[in-house]
Amino acid sequence: MRQSLPKTGLAGLTEHWRSDLLSGFLIFLIALPLCLGISMASGFPPSAGIITAIIGGMVVSRINGSFITINGPAAGLIVVVLGAVQELGQGDALAGYRYALAAIVIASVLQILMGVFKAGKLSSFFPASVVHGMLAAIGIIIMAKQIHVMLGTAPEQGSSLFSTIAQIPHSFLNPNHEIAIIGFTGLLILLIWSVVKNPILKMIPAPLIVVLAGIGLARYFDLDHEHMYLFLPDAHFLAHHEETVGPAFLVAISENFMSSFYFPDFSKIATLEFWEAVISISLVGSLESLLSGMAVDKLDPYKRQSNLDRDLTAVGVGNLLAGLIGGLPMITEIVRSSANVNNGAKTQWANFFHGSFMLLFVVLFPRLIHSIPLAALASLLVFTGFRLASPTAFAKVMGVGKEQLFMFVVTIIGVLATDLLIGVAIGIATKFAIHMLRGVRPNNLFKIHFVIEPKDTDTVVVSIVGAAIFSNFMSLKTALANLDNNKTVIFQMNNTYLLDHTVMEFFHDFQHNYEAQGGNCVFHGMEYHDAFSAHPLAVRRMKRNNMSRRKSDHYGL
Repeated sequence: MRQSLPKTGLAGLTEHWRSDLLSGFLIFLIALPLCLGISMASGFPPSAGIITAIIGGMVVSRINGSFITINGPAAGLIVVVLGAVQELGQGDALAGYRYALAAIVIASVLQILMGVFKAGKLSSFFPASVVHGMLAAIGIIIMAKQIHVMLGTAPEQGSSLFSTIAQIPHSFLNPNHEIAIIGFTGLLILLIWSVVKNPILKMIPAPLIVVLAGIGLARYFDLDHEHMYLFLPDAHFLAHHEETVGPAFLVAISENFMSSFYFPDFSKIATLEFWEAVISISLVGSLESLLSGMAVDKLDPYKRQSNLDRDLTAVGVGNLLAGLIGGLPMITEIVRSSANVNNGAKTQWANFFHGSFMLLFVVLFPRLIHSIPLAALASLLVFTGFRLASPTAFAKVMGVGKEQLFMFVVTIIGVLATDLLIGVAIGIATKFAIHMLRGVRPNNLFKIHFVIEPKDTDTVVVSIVGAAIFSNFMSLKTALANLDNNKTVIFQMNNTYLLDHTVMEFFHDFQHNYEAQGGNCVFHGMEYHDAFSAHPLAVRRMKRNNMSRRKSDHYGL
């Protein structure tokens, strides 16, 4: 028997307020340090991330199209926002901040329009390996910049990305020792917590423990007062290291939250740099939100399906408000959303409560926020960056196929060597080149040939001719979304000479969702294809000796 779905709106609040309130509080404990760290890493004041989380919780939760997602600032946007601040500010941090706010406002208008005109499906145009490559490159950039903060050092002014990376060994050999102790303690806690299995201990968010340990060590080292200290004063046989610590290594935040609001400056709207920032923020933010929304739907124990276009519109509205008063751009955040599921949240009121707790805390306890050391927040971001670019991410892509790993690596190198937009464009161009080498005809790159026709009252046949790849299957995706439930859908692949990983992944998800709603999916003709790896969703190309065959058999993905 199918479990009844939780109610929404005020009825959902009345019925599930206990579970949603608890989850909202736990998410707030996770989100607070991440909001502060992401904000400062993006070149914004610490309060900007909190402003975004408040709007994401209290406003976006009331108008979005999902059920258990959490909206707020995310590490994936650090690179584009910091790039906007530096490019537009030209050395003036405050001016760059206000120009970046203007770019966020315009980007949010584009997001709203994308949602209204149902452009959410365009996320399918970005191949999975290219998206993962983009995120891995972002992870590498975050680590490269935040390792220095974690060690209490700073790279040379105006350093390029590769120069910043090259200076990491020097920072390891010459750290500010007290600050580095705080940073490494945070990193150690996160590593230990990632392998803890005890469900009661797991209820305590790791970022909260990192922050509390950091505050304790900051008190012990007296970071509230600037002073010099001698590292290893008794070890006379070693060279002495005289170092300075003080409030500069703590979060700087105003005690009056109302003074945290800043307003955008649109005076650079006619420049190329401004529009590059707009497109980057809009593209990366929209893409991450849509991908996270789809991922959270798979985690939902009630198997509810989000309205991703409405979700994108709501995130755009949230970004519009955030950009107008000094906040970071927000997305549907996957880590906090998955924690929300694990905490037993039932409705979007959990997101609302998370934003409400954030507002109460920043109004009532700003001095406590000031006592958080920057190194503790940097350790959170280094850990986040490592998860985006870990060896596991490389192995996962390699498991799908060698060509996927090639596109993944090309995208990473492209992003690191140029910028985010150009790097992603290089990754997509590489995918096109691989498809053409495999025989995809130019007229098939953007146009798919398929026919959907009823076989009888309960059966529909979907015949696909030619290549089905990431850049041409959106019309098929739209047509399949309009099929009636509770039918048998037969996919006829006898004349499909190439199926790429993006399409294979789509078929897998479509089958899972359609059968969950009482239908049935059957795949004919897949046995006439060679897979490029042992992965069940690997690229498939028709065997040469079967190009003209028309035999079919049952095949289930």
